[in-house]
Amino acid sequence: MKDKIKIFLDSDLLEKYLLGTTTELESLQVERYIAMYPEVRETYSELQDNLEIFAKLHAIEAPQGLKDKINSRIKAERKGRKRFYSYAIAASITAIMFIGISTFFWNQNQSLQEENSVVSNKIKLLEENMKEQLEDVRNQFIVLNNPQTKKYNVKGNKKAKDLKAVAYINPVKKLSYINVSKLPHIPESQCFQMWAEVNGKMINLGIIEEAGDQQKLLALPYAENAVGYITIEQKGGNHAPNVENIVANIAY
Repeated sequence: MKDKIKIFLDSDLLEKYLLGTTTELESLQVERYIAMYPEVRETYSELQDNLEIFAKLHAIEAPQGLKDKINSRIKAERKGRKRFYSYAIAASITAIMFIGISTFFWNQNQSLQEENSVVSNKIKLLEENMKEQLEDVRNQFIVLNNPQTKKYNVKGNKKAKDLKAVAYINPVKKLSYINVSKLPHIPESQCFQMWAEVNGKMINLGIIEEAGDQQKLLALPYAENAVGYITIEQKGGNHAPNVENIVANIAY
């Protein structure tokens, strides 16, 4: 906004307006700026004062009878100015209202665009999640129904004797899953966590819960000579496995 006002003040429109040499459109622009911006009004007043001083310095004694004519002209112009200022004020108010309404709708439009963007992003995320879930369901179906899938019964060690799980490995499709059907009771401050060592890198597969009778499968990253681990960690899980608390493992 300041740049806009500066550009206007740097132009010669105010001076031309004072001298009465502006076009109709230029006059409307000047009057709108004078009504709306204090900086322009102040500059306009200074120019008026300077012009008055200049006029006095270069004043010439007027012919007899000219004073009365000027007074009559001034009275007529004052009436015209009153009308002009009424129109100018009305125009300024209308302009301010227009700007306010425009700003309101612009803000509303921006908000709607932001909301649309958020909704679009959410839809994309949902679509991606649905694709991943459908892909996972398809892979589970392949693993469970493919004759080339190998089943491995997984049991817990001394720290988790009651642990029972079944791993499904399909080397042809390169898919692997595990179903943890039973977990032993542990303190509420602890949890079971699944890991996979693939190509020398330990991958955190998250906290696991007992699936019960449901055929709930957890995907394992497939690789040759990979190893899966189940550990007992503090509630909330850990970033790295506690090797001392490994309760089960499966090589696949």
